[in-house]
Amino acid sequence: MVDAATWSIRADVLLAFHVLLAAFNALSLPLIWLGAWRGWRFVRNPWFRWLHVALMGFVLAETLLGLTCPLTLWEAQLRGSQPMPQRGMISRLMESIVFCSCPAWSFMVAYGLFFGLILFTLWRIPPRTRRRP
Repeated sequence: MVDAATWSIRADVLLAFHVLLAAFNALSLPLIWLGAWRGWRFVRNPWFRWLHVALMGFVLAETLLGLTCPLTLWEAQLRGSQPMPQRGMISRLMESIVFCSCPAWSFMVAYGLFFGLILFTLWRIPPRTRRRP
């Protein structure tokens, strides 16, 4: 039998992973532009670039469809009915970074514009293609 503290730790780990994914989505675009300017090869890595497009596309699609992120649902399930004050400070801090209370339309607009910038960047700074022998 797993106790409440173990479930809380699992939920905190999942929240940390969620924060890392959000940071990846948010920070990859400026990193790509900086890396292109500085000549960093990794910013043209197709795996990195297409993962970024796919993750942000997923976020935009779930927002447009009015769906809740599966990671958010999973975390809520792990937490159960645990009240907010019993959670740790780090957990509450990470949650305040990932989630904010804005109208749904503002997320749709922001994510749509950001995804558009990602697609523009994909065209302007393309990932490297496979070299033929």
